[in-house]
Amino acid sequence: MKIIFVLTCAFALACASTAEAQLFDKFKKKAEDIVKAPVSLSQEDATAGLKEALVKGISKGSDLVSKLDGYYKNPEIKIPFPPEAASVESKLRSVGLGKQADDVIVSVNRAAENAAVEAKDIFVDAIKAMTFQDALAIVRGNDNAATSYLQRTTTPKLVEKFTPIIKASLDKVNATKYWATAMNSYNAIPFVTKVNPDLTSYVTQKAIEGLFVMIAKEELAIRKDPAARTTDILRKVFGS
Repeated sequence: MKIIFVLTCAFALACASTAEAQLFDKFKKKAEDIVKAPVSLSQEDATAGLKEALVKGISKGSDLVSKLDGYYKNPEIKIPFPPEAASVESKLRSVGLGKQADDVIVSVNRAAENAAVEAKDIFVDAIKAMTFQDALAIVRGNDNAATSYLQRTTTPKLVEKFTPIIKASLDKVNATKYWATAMNSYNAIPFVTKVNPDLTSYVTQKAIEGLFVMIAKEELAIRKDPAARTTDILRKVFGS
């Protein structure tokens, strides 16, 4: 098709009058538009591209947060004291027990970092279950459509499967011990309202939220930055 187009252009330039040349210019522009027109995207391509993008985002996001300080030194996803225990942290620091508060914060973030490695397979299994219709709508959707869909449809199952991983991780990095020490110290202070939030549930929720933040960033990069589309299928789906 391109060879015929080039030959046609050469012939027209050789023998055209001024009026014909103007007509040729219009023809040339139309032909170029046809050549450049995006190809239609099949459901199979949309699904394959989306799944590859999500797996890529999950892998990169998981790798980033599972490193030392992946949560702790990332302000966007760092896990603080539970909101209902903010008074605990403030009171501990006011009575000279700031190190106990610091131990809790560092250890819960270490637990999330440690557990993030195990999360990858859970997310990948969820992606594999995505339908053609879901994938096509997501590819044509907003910049975070894939992440939002995945978050909406998988969070309950992720919480169920992720909770024991987080619990084991909290024990592994002594977060449970530090938490118990901090709570006992706080509850021993006269006239305070005793609190003891469920640490495992809280860290599970925040760890999953943090991972979704990183996945959303990778999804945005793939949609907006051609350099992030590192395979043929990603370039075809998100470049069309």
